[in-house]
Amino acid sequence: MGGHHHGHDHHHGHGHSHAPADFGRAFAIGTLLNIAFVVVEGGAGFWFDSVALLADAGHNLSDVLGLLIAWGGMELAKRPATRRFTYGLGASTILAALANALVLLMAVGAILLETIQRLGDPRPIDGWPVVWVALAGIGVNLATALLFARGRHGDVNIRGAYLHMAADAAVSAGVVIAGLAILWTGATWIDPVVSLLVVVIILVGTWGLLSESLLLALQAVPRGIDAQAVEALLAAQAGVARVHDLHIWPMSTTETALTAHLVMPAGHPGDGFLRELGHRLEHDFGIGHATVQIETGDDCALRHAH
Repeated sequence: MGGHHHGHDHHHGHGHSHAPADFGRAFAIGTLLNIAFVVVEGGAGFWFDSVALLADAGHNLSDVLGLLIAWGGMELAKRPATRRFTYGLGASTILAALANALVLLMAVGAILLETIQRLGDPRPIDGWPVVWVALAGIGVNLATALLFARGRHGDVNIRGAYLHMAADAAVSAGVVIAGLAILWTGATWIDPVVSLLVVVIILVGTWGLLSESLLLALQAVPRGIDAQAVEALLAAQAGVARVHDLHIWPMSTTETALTAHLVMPAGHPGDGFLRELGHRLEHDFGIGHATVQIETGDDCALRHAH
């Protein structure tokens, strides 16, 4: 055909798709809390000559790492677009969520290795000091997890930070339960068995985070968006004969983009049509960055190129 009419409509408002909520203060508080706890727990380990406490202090450093990864991803996502990164660095939140899932899996591997060794050679835990410090750990980890609770459903990166802290609260709870049970019964096998249960709990949560962040990294249609329903909405617009080359992908853990070609034999319907369509896509599906190309016939050179 003689030419193509291009209609571009970009909405950056606050529907389902929006700029990520700023959890900077939550990350700062959570990081300081956990660094302080690592110092206290490590000090208690040296004071009481407890290998268990020293090992857990080392493990809690992974919490600090997890928080820093998620925080870094969020901060990078705030940077404006450049000529090199024309969408900005929003995708860094996806990489951060993926990295957090991998760090959690490594932590699970370390706990599992220790558990297997203890099943073969059960050892008594170091008594009340371990229980008290583990109780403090539950408090610190739960408090930090709650800082991210409100953002865990809408942002995979924030969910990574939340799961990291919730997982460690579960580990600390396991230590308390095992510690008290061993102190009362003397049965040393309780400790590794409780650890195995904790590993299963963490794995269930981590698997969801890993699979979703991996799908986002591979630019799959974000969870909660029905691509067929989006295509049906586009096809149902007045004057649209056909829809092709529809692409929907995540720009970050909270923002979604779309491109589509609409065949409209009667010609370009005007800017008002594009504005209304952009609003519908954002309101109904949370797609805040829509680019639509209008074509008047089927003979589309761009479609053949695809």
